[in-house]
Amino acid sequence: MVVSIEPPVTKTKPTPVVEREEITVRFAGDSGDGMQLVGTQMTNTSAMFGNDVSTFPDFPAEIRAPAGTLAGVSGYQLNFGARKLRTAGDTVNALIAMNPAALKTNVEDLEQGGILVINDDAFNPTNLQKAGYKENPLENGSLERYQLFRIPMEKLTAEACKDTGLTARNIARCKNFYSLGLVYWLYGKSLEPTERWLQDKFGKKADVLSANLKALRAGYYFGETTDMFSVRYLVPAAKIAPGRYRKVTGNEALAMGLITAARLANKPLFYGSYPITPASDILHELSRHKNFDVRTFQAEDEIAAITSVIGASFAGALAVTGTSGPGVALKQEAIALAIMTELPLVIVNVQRGGPSTGLPTKTEQADLHQAIWGRNGEAPCCVLAASTPADCFHMAMEAFRIAVQYMTPVFLLSDGYLANGAEPWLIPDPSKLDKFVVKHPTTHNDTDHFLPYKRNPDLVREWAIPGTPGLEHRVGGLEKRDITGDVCYEPDNHDHMIRLRRQKIDNIAKTVPPLEIYGNTNGGELLVLGWGSTYGPITSAVERCRSKGLDVSSAHLRYLDPMPQNSGEILKKFRRVLIPEMNLGQLRAHIRATFLIDAIGMNKVQGKPFTINEIETQIGSLLHQQNGRKS
Repeated sequence: MVVSIEPPVTKTKPTPVVEREEITVRFAGDSGDGMQLVGTQMTNTSAMFGNDVSTFPDFPAEIRAPAGTLAGVSGYQLNFGARKLRTAGDTVNALIAMNPAALKTNVEDLEQGGILVINDDAFNPTNLQKAGYKENPLENGSLERYQLFRIPMEKLTAEACKDTGLTARNIARCKNFYSLGLVYWLYGKSLEPTERWLQDKFGKKADVLSANLKALRAGYYFGETTDMFSVRYLVPAAKIAPGRYRKVTGNEALAMGLITAARLANKPLFYGSYPITPASDILHELSRHKNFDVRTFQAEDEIAAITSVIGASFAGALAVTGTSGPGVALKQEAIALAIMTELPLVIVNVQRGGPSTGLPTKTEQADLHQAIWGRNGEAPCCVLAASTPADCFHMAMEAFRIAVQYMTPVFLLSDGYLANGAEPWLIPDPSKLDKFVVKHPTTHNDTDHFLPYKRNPDLVREWAIPGTPGLEHRVGGLEKRDITGDVCYEPDNHDHMIRLRRQKIDNIAKTVPPLEIYGNTNGGELLVLGWGSTYGPITSAVERCRSKGLDVSSAHLRYLDPMPQNSGEILKKFRRVLIPEMNLGQLRAHIRATFLIDAIGMNKVQGKPFTINEIETQIGSLLHQQNGRKS
């Protein structure tokens, strides 16, 4: 169905409203079209309405790609629903495409019969050529399987804003809010939250404020006054646990978790980092909170960043560095220094597509081997992974707890999907957060002199602050003699220290929660095991399959080295184990090596997260094969 419209005509009757349990909308346009902005506004409005939300922003990799080209397309996908959502949606129900390049790169994700709203003004010969179209797809019948609505957004925006005093070029920049207003009408959302945001944002720029408000309202009333759309849609509020919520991205939640950990420990927070996509927003967020005794340092390179963090930890601060895979590669020698000196610090790796520069704005989880084994020599440290954007808050605090309790560097793995994605976060009661006490020795732990590597029963040494009278001690990258910390090249001592540092990391398993099963706690035919951001699609796929009576369960690892103590026991309860990963099988290799279980891999390295349907289909295929053998 194709509908083309000029200025709106008078509506002959009210548009019927259809109720849906969830809807997925994607805004797509040039990187300068403000798609991230309007997507964020719709996310906030949907959350205020009471919907559960899950988002997936998709940024172009090129910093300044030529306007109108495929490389410059920016997208923002929002799934809003009347129930708990774990992903940003499998297929898109409505696509708003601002130019031909946005259409070409996104239309295949739109469901058959889905709503396709096009900025008709942008489909001129020049833009069609930039996008690689030999003919106009709006006119050759290639889009017949969608509900196509051709709207001259630029003309209608110009008409609405002609009296604001802005130049034609600046008025054209308001077309994103025109599209947002139309989508608000289509899905029964209020303009008020975005109007209030515009007032706060542009209150001192009357002409800019007026133009954006007029564009927003014009888009809304276009839908209200035209017969173009046969139905509107409404998604009721979700039933969620009572409490105070706010929308957070994974990077925002992680930054707040780091700050909270430092406040609970009554320590300053030091963040040393070199900017890198998609981790840079952690630095941006932390730099705003100096009032919480947060010190941020933008270093000249990755090596300077990690060594500054080692120095801050040596001086007694809670110290953390953030980066992505390429940055971790440069930091690894210094991370091994922190392992050798046994200093507590956190390394955040917001994973992206690799190798090398790879896909800097796309998601992947291919740095697990790098985190566990990526250093020279036997250099073990703890490895954790967050599972959702909100979980980044809790795992940031957990990373610091383990680092301080066991005097070790801790890797915290996130990824681009978690970092940029958003969901509602139940703000915790500060009085109910677990506190951890940081203790620094003030006197000798020996009658003669301080022994920096004297250990408690968990093999953990003390955290002595330099400058404390009588507690002078040596640190460095050369092998230490146990207890005294003196440089020692003796073969037996080196063997002893290598095994001791490994055992100290293994001891962490005693203080982490057990691995939990969703589904059949006594075991069964199939267990789907995941880590990181695969939590959402795995859990939702297993939930769907179980509702169909399939014998499948799931478990999710947030502690990867060491794993929870009951991990092997759980894995051996099931006939088969399926491991979906956005890599070529890194956790699968770890599971096979550790537990001698021949796990089945499901691997995706497209720079895109798994969909629920992909995992559901694989589960069905495996169980169908099993049932076929039984019969």
